[in-house]
Amino acid sequence: MKATYIGDFHEWTKDFLFYIEVRVRFSETDMYGHMNNTVSFTYFEQARIDYFRHLGILMPPAIDENVDGIPIVADLQCDYVKQVFFDDVLRIYTKIAKVGNSSMDIHYLAKNQNDEVCFTGRGTIVQMDPRTGRSVPLSEEAKNHLANLVFI
Repeated sequence: MKATYIGDFHEWTKDFLFYIEVRVRFSETDMYGHMNNTVSFTYFEQARIDYFRHLGILMPPAIDENVDGIPIVADLQCDYVKQVFFDDVLRIYTKIAKVGNSSMDIHYLAKNQNDEVCFTGRGTIVQMDPRTGRSVPLSEEAKNHLANLVFI
């Protein structure tokens, strides 16, 4: 693996416990039956939302005036390892890799039905004030909660 966010690949993969399954739809492929390279980001999004729900992390609507912060994607990357085709069944693994002052790094691992790694990814989620559009620190309670969830 060439991804800079992965040290020892075997050790990195051991920490993934949560995953969702998706089946590659025909509409997500090109004329050769390959999964379009933008689709992985949609899979990351769904896996992240389901992971947050699993962990009890609420995603409040930005239109709620009582909300002080919402999680937004600050950056997202994907590293492709193996081709993915129409009708493949993928497991999209998700984990919190690091918790910062106002952000967290999320890592992703996608394996096909043959347990082969197809792509990996990472992204930074930042707590943002929906009124100002600026990052806001996570509460100490939230940081402690998230830090305890790393590797869950």
